[in-house]
Amino acid sequence: MYAVIRTGGKQYRVAPGDVVKIETVPGAETVEFSDVLAVSGEEGAIAKPSSAKVTAEIVGQGRGEKILVFHLKRKKQYKKLQGHRQNFTEIRIKAIEADGKTYTAS
Repeated sequence: MYAVIRTGGKQYRVAPGDVVKIETVPGAETVEFSDVLAVSGEEGAIAKPSSAKVTAEIVGQGRGEKILVFHLKRKKQYKKLQGHRQNFTEIRIKAIEADGKTYTAS
């Protein structure tokens, strides 16, 4: 059982019990995603649910690995180096509810 959710401009394939790093979301302990794009209840079948939501708990917040952004213009003696660390929220998927059925982690 899995679902495809959209949050922070990205799509994630999640299943009950998964731990996923997503874009930073405000919240205290639990987060509910109502933008569910697809749900798969059994092996090999995928459908667009009429009403679905994914419930998750926040495990932690943090910052990702440093990414170096390097610009160079050849023959012009121009170099620029810049670092970037993206913020993230780590969540654990508790339950997926789709069309009256609830799937939880075993």
